[in-house]
Amino acid sequence: MALAEERWFTGHPGSSGTVLGSPTGLWAPSGDALVPELRAGHRGRRRWLVRYRRSVLALDLAIACVVGLVTVLVPLTNGPFGEQRQEWLGVLVPLLWLALAGLRNAYDPRVFGSGSEEYRRVAAVGVLMLATVAFVSYALDLDLPRTLVVFCLPALTAAVLVGRYVARKTLHRARSAGRCLKRVVAVGREGAVLELVEHLNRERYAGMLVVGACVPDPETADRLVRAGVPVAGSLDDVAEVVRQMDADTVAVTSASETAALYLRRLTWQLEGSGVEVLVSPGLIEVAGPRLHIRPFVGLPLLSVEEPEFSGWRRLVKGSIDRVAAAVLLVVAFPVLAGIALAVRLSGPGPVLYRQERVGLGGRLYTMYKFRSMVVDAEARLAALQTANEGEGLLFKLRHDPRVTPVGRWLRRFSLDELPQLLNVLGGAMSLVGPRPPLPTEVERYDSSVRRRLLVRPGLTGLWQISGRSDLSWEDSVRLDLRYVENWSLALDVLILWKTAATVLGSRGAY
Repeated sequence: MALAEERWFTGHPGSSGTVLGSPTGLWAPSGDALVPELRAGHRGRRRWLVRYRRSVLALDLAIACVVGLVTVLVPLTNGPFGEQRQEWLGVLVPLLWLALAGLRNAYDPRVFGSGSEEYRRVAAVGVLMLATVAFVSYALDLDLPRTLVVFCLPALTAAVLVGRYVARKTLHRARSAGRCLKRVVAVGREGAVLELVEHLNRERYAGMLVVGACVPDPETADRLVRAGVPVAGSLDDVAEVVRQMDADTVAVTSASETAALYLRRLTWQLEGSGVEVLVSPGLIEVAGPRLHIRPFVGLPLLSVEEPEFSGWRRLVKGSIDRVAAAVLLVVAFPVLAGIALAVRLSGPGPVLYRQERVGLGGRLYTMYKFRSMVVDAEARLAALQTANEGEGLLFKLRHDPRVTPVGRWLRRFSLDELPQLLNVLGGAMSLVGPRPPLPTEVERYDSSVRRRLLVRPGLTGLWQISGRSDLSWEDSVRLDLRYVENWSLALDVLILWKTAATVLGSRGAY
């Protein structure tokens, strides 16, 4: 193992007989010789990315043109503010949107396909456009129609967000079919590479396919071989492996303090080839907004912000939760009344099911749900334990005989969860958060899992949009902890948006 560690920074013969440590070895002549071939392959592999980017830009432009056209054609003289029609707005709206979107890097390929950053940038463009129109109107004393500001620009932002979501789902379907993928060569120690591969396999929608691995000692990388990852070479062979595997991305995992020199030389070798070099800091469940590069006397340091469990953002989240819960309870009252009647007619027992759950800081509260099981469901649980299909601390049974016919329908679309809006209104729960645990579960939590109790449990969450009841115990905990560590208002909005699609599709519900 000592020899493998040395190879991160000392000269070692590669497959071509050149020496890593030599300034005139593989890093200069061999790398330069491979660059034209790598660059040519890169252009072919990334055509899908160019096409996707152009499609997104064209979609944004089409939406902006429609909104601009509406601004011109709607008879504003008969509108709510009595403004005059101004035809030039039909050209200004799409041009201004594209200019501000470019300024905010809303077409950066790195944000396509996953995460909330793409939506965050689009929302920022909408806010910036409102501010720009307001400022220019005031500074130049322009008589711009207020309908533009009140209706058209917010509608434009919302429509572009919907368009980006549709485009992303299209990209995800293509990736599920094996298209539009980045071909990745993973570089580093075996354990770190294996962890990276497992994470990328879980997040297939991110579109990164590991096609090969380069490790210090390929002959002893048994775990990677068992995991089905081709061990294609040593640390010296990365450029050649990239060429052989037709890869367009190199992912370097965290290693030792000596990895910096190796990484610098690797980037020199791939310079000009168009191959993207990614570096994993080993912080798999820490989201990008918490990570910042801080330069310090020529040394780039990775700063990791603490998770936010208090402060003004939490106050805003709590206020939004309660206002939204109150509005939803009023709007959904006819639906709630109809469900209550159906549950009452389905058999004996109460309409609402009350159960003690554990909330913020380990405090107990009573959670409300529409009753979906027979009255003696708890008494019959012990007899069903042998049929448990769940893992860890969860009990799951796809065809649970205790569920009533009405209850099965309610669970399919998560309608039995609607009374939890009362818990949200009362402050015991949030619209988005970890899954509400039972006291018996919490008693068996270890210290890491107990971090779920640092925030209020949610009506929905990452677990809801990632498989619901189909998730294993480990995946459920992993997703809950990811939310706890990386919470943001933008993430909440994204989860709520995806929840609607998940519920309508009734995936993982039983």
